Amino acid sequence: MARKSPRRTAERILEVTLELFNRFGEPNVSTTLISAELGISPGNLYYHYPAKDELINALFQRFERALDQILGAADGVRNVEDAWFFFHSLFETTWSYRFLYRDLNDLLSKNRLLEKQFQEVLHRKTRAVRLLLAGMSRSGAVAIDAREVEPTANCMVVVLTYWLSFEYVRDPRHALEPDHAQQALLRGARHVLNLLAPYLEAGQRQHLLRLSGAYGAPD
Repeated sequence: MARKSPRRTAERILEVTLELFNRFGEPNVSTTLISAELGISPGNLYYHYPAKDELINALFQRFERALDQILGAADGVRNVEDAWFFFHSLFETTWSYRFLYRDLNDLLSKNRLLEKQFQEVLHRKTRAVRLLLAGMSRSGAVAIDAREVEPTANCMVVVLTYWLSFEYVRDPRHALEPDHAQQALLRGARHVLNLLAPYLEAGQRQHLLRLSGAYGAPD
């Protein structure tokens, strides 16, 4: 039987670690559990990732790459339908790495590198939302006073960042289970977009209501 390459083994370790972190929460997953789930020795795990923080940092780098691909599309958003897709895509990426948000305060308190990187993620999210608002303003989809752009963008980023925490507190036993994911993500997208409702052109506001009715999960 051909041996797996070190690169493939390292990737498999990350895949299984992400699954365990998402399922149980990072603080509840030890390197011993990870190696047992993989069917490898702890020494083999440490060969690729000598510390648990290295696993976390490697997963965060994957998350950043996926996130930046979506954020890069912000300046192409021109209407409510574009924005709906944009925000839902952001929530899907967040869901894929939900352990980062579920255990955010704990992770940041223990990992200085992650603390700095997450601050930069917030800056990039806020910049992307500002670009989105600018594009929708140019197209006539929204009419927003320049003085309201920053607080509105910040509020949208707060919802984007803490929505899954809200879902978890509201229903700890079920909210972060895969069977409930789609409803949680749809609710999140709807609530982010609802922050734009006061600024939307009348036709766009009606379209948002139609989208919410068609795709929005009940609260």
